[in-house]
Formats: sequence, structure tokens, C-alpha cells
Amino acid sequence: MFRKLLILSVAVIFVSSCGDAPVPKPKATLRLEYPAPLYSGISKECPFDFEQNKAATLENFKDCSFNLDYKGMNAKIYITYKAVDGDLDLLLRDAQKLTYEHVVKADNITEQPFINDDKGVYGMFYMVRGNAASQSQFYLTDSTRNFVTGSLYFSSKPNYDSIMPAAAYLEDDIRHLMESFTWN
Repeated sequence: MFRKLLILSVAVIFVSSCGDAPVPKPKATLRLEYPAPLYSGISKECPFDFEQNKAATLENFKDCSFNLDYKGMNAKIYITYKAVDGDLDLLLRDAQKLTYEHVVKADNITEQPFINDDKGVYGMFYMVRGNAASQSQFYLTDSTRNFVTGSLYFSSKPNYDSIMPAAAYLEDDIRHLMESFTWN
């Protein structure tokens, strides 16, 4: 009886161990692809016009301040308009201060000046690298009457490695917004 049980156990082990040898999986990275941006002009009763990506929804429009909501990416660009009333220096300092408040978590903040003399649009684009709350910030002004700021935020805990593809896509959208921006 013991012999039959031993032979049966050995047979079960041989049959169950048959199969392909395990092969390690190759290293891979997540590849996120976003649709090619399609832009359309935005024209409200505000002192400015610009083009936005059709993937974004304009929301909470009030006093020429609003959000561009990218639902598929859990991201929003918050845009605020202020009239310059002799306080351009203060508005510039506030915009720079808002950006540099992220320096605690940021690995790097790159400034990119923006000048469009033909349209009278001047500003700065900030690219924030690292686990900061905002990945991009910008401001635009005509340097006499109008001032616009914008900030990109994701609706998730900042993890730069995870949001980097979406942040790069939205940085291109912000650049297009700035390049298409005109004062009325």
C-alpha cells in the first residue's frame, strides 16, 4: 500500500511539474498617448482672445477668469484676469511669488520669457519640475492695462514621474495659448 502511494505521489509530481520554463518579462514603461491637439478660438466679452485645445472644457467663467478643464487627464489650467491699475509691479511680484512658492517641492523651475511685439503680449512661462503642486505657470500682460495669470494643477497627489507625459502635453497647450493670445 505504501509503495502504491509513493508511486502515485511521484507520478503526480512529475505530471504537475511539466510545462514551459518560466521566462522573465522584459522591463517596460507606461506609454501614454494623447490625441493630436485641435485648437479653436475663444472669444468672450473680455479684453483678450486666444485659442484653446478642444480637449479642454471652459468652466467657471466669471469676470474674464475661468478654468480650462482636461477631464481625461484630471488636470485644470486656472486662468485669472486682472485690470492693471497702476499696480503692474505688484501683479508681477505676485505672479512670481506664486510660482516660487513651489520651490520647496520642485527640483527645478525654468523661466522662459515670452515676447510678441506684433500683438503687444509680454510674459513669462515657468516650467516646474519635481513633485510640486503645479507643473506650469505663466503670466501675460500688455504692460499698461491688462494682466493674465495661469497655473496648471492635477487633481492627484504630485508624483512627477507619473504625470510627466500629461504635463508635457499640457505645457505645449499653454505655449499655444500664449502664442495665440491677443488683446482686444
